[in-house]
Amino acid sequence: MNPDWQNFLEQQGAHIEHSRVIHFDDPDKECAATGARHIIADLSQYGLIRASGEEARDFLQNQFSNDVNLIEAGQSQLSAYCNPKGRILAAFRLFIRSESFYLRLPVDILEPVLKRLRMFILRSKVTLDDASDELARFGFAGADAPQRLAEILSSVPFDPDQVTQEDGITTLRLPGPIPRYEFHGDTDAIAALWRRLARQAQPVGTEGWRWLNIQAGIPEISTETIEAFVPQMVNLSALNGVSFKKGCYPGQEVVARMHYLGKLKRRMYLAHVAHDNPPAPGDNLFSATSDAQSVGKVVEAAVSPKGGYDLLAVIQIASIEETIHLGSADGPQLEIGELPYTVTNEA
Repeated sequence: MNPDWQNFLEQQGAHIEHSRVIHFDDPDKECAATGARHIIADLSQYGLIRASGEEARDFLQNQFSNDVNLIEAGQSQLSAYCNPKGRILAAFRLFIRSESFYLRLPVDILEPVLKRLRMFILRSKVTLDDASDELARFGFAGADAPQRLAEILSSVPFDPDQVTQEDGITTLRLPGPIPRYEFHGDTDAIAALWRRLARQAQPVGTEGWRWLNIQAGIPEISTETIEAFVPQMVNLSALNGVSFKKGCYPGQEVVARMHYLGKLKRRMYLAHVAHDNPPAPGDNLFSATSDAQSVGKVVEAAVSPKGGYDLLAVIQIASIEETIHLGSADGPQLEIGELPYTVTNEA
């Protein structure tokens, strides 16, 4: 975490452990506020990889699942980086700032992703850097967040995936049932914006933002789930995170074959579990008839404002009509919910 940004957050009452904001003095109040009122959250749990140089766009186009040639300064893009077998190494949001491309992804997987990408630069005129500490970032969410922002900023992205640039701040509108925004910029500019928005929003820790991401049905790949899923399993095709019209990229043949010739056997669902212990990414799921054979895995989980935990999980489609249990066939039962978008079992 940027030291100046960390100092600012601590002045605002943040309790920080391992470069992540755990809470702002009252975790129960913060949990209750998430989804019910405006919240503001540090996003240092994400890192930034900057790709710059005259061949940066072509290089990224040859590596990622989405069509980088379609991205402009006024929009961001969800995408994935896969291994040759089509298994996801990272899912991330890509945006442009100051003529460079930025990959926003969980900081825990940034180093291995950056190292692997650098292996394929060869003679390309592109430079890849860890820019995590160069820009501060936070999120703002709430039912009328666009209107609140319009009172402060002269340019606000109102549609999901839109991006605006103003006074050194890059503002991204994110998909989801609750309007959400990300802000990236120099520490002073970001701190000033935080102060203004904090007058009308509840500061929350990392857990609150993770819960909103789960409600939006956006998958995040962690160290525990690297190479566990192909893009369609975590609904990236339904989230416009995969292009089936672009050229080759690692794993493209597998992803395309699944789309055009295969039948999807697993996909991601939104679920709730009434349990005291938090589910962890990679935890196995079972059905009563699965004979100790896992029927799915947890992608991500967060404390629910209503108690228990909400989670995203990749589950066998054929098993979804059965009762699904966490950890074992007699473990806590999952309650399957509704995602805010439509998923087709593509063929």
